[in-house]
Amino acid sequence: MEKHINAPITKEVASELVSGDMVYITGTIYTARDAAHKRMAEVLSKGGKLPIDIEDNIIYYMGPSPAREGRPIGSAGPTTASRMDKYTPELLDLGLGAMIGKGKRSKEVIEAIIRNKSVYFAAIGGAGALLSKAITASEVIAYDDLGTEAIRKLQVKNFPAIVVIDSKGNNLYETQIKR
Repeated sequence: MEKHINAPITKEVASELVSGDMVYITGTIYTARDAAHKRMAEVLSKGGKLPIDIEDNIIYYMGPSPAREGRPIGSAGPTTASRMDKYTPELLDLGLGAMIGKGKRSKEVIEAIIRNKSVYFAAIGGAGALLSKAITASEVIAYDDLGTEAIRKLQVKNFPAIVVIDSKGNNLYETQIKR
């Protein structure tokens, strides 16, 4: 089923999404990859405050290429989500609403998705140039020294994604293999 949602994503909206739904996201999302996740984990371990309000927000696992003239961002394809798996349960427990990436997630992440009524979306790998067209603004807001792995605040309009793991733990990768 095709759905249009706004970001940040509420638990109520996340709970209505079903594995396999095609979703178009409009609103504010954030980017963070391996290095940013590691730094956020270090901050949390020391009792510090995250550079973004994680509650109900969506993190897109992506590091963009440089923007072309007149564009807010360059190619913006997803990175492999499993690289963030060791950090993700803690962020979900802190209120993270959803993640966008590509590939499978660990058992611990799936359990945290269910526990927190969150959702995992996949974006199409290899389609970074196309995905960047749904990004209307991009601003580095934390960890600028990490270059493409800095945390960015993105404004998106009809950003396409597929619900892979819904809030009940239904996993599109598993159901499609069985089919």
